[in-house]
Amino acid sequence: MNTEYRVKLIQQGNTQTLPIPPELNLDAKDVTIRQENGKLIVEPYQKKSLLEVFSTLEPLDEEFPDIDAGLLPLDDIEV
Repeated sequence: MNTEYRVKLIQQGNTQTLPIPPELNLDAKDVTIRQENGKLIVEPYQKKSLLEVFSTLEPLDEEFPDIDAGLLPLDDIEV
């Protein structure tokens, strides 16, 4: 069952504040907010895993230098 609440926005300078009724309090300290089709979407912030971040990156099309070129193999190094 969806319950609607009417609240007044509070304008303080360039900032608007939205009082959230206690029944809608989120169990989070940080949230993400975005606008979609004229609606504001507020969701608890969920930190992305490193794998999720990597999956959003474009592939690299450059050659990496051979940093081992000119070095002795590890088996031949004497200390």
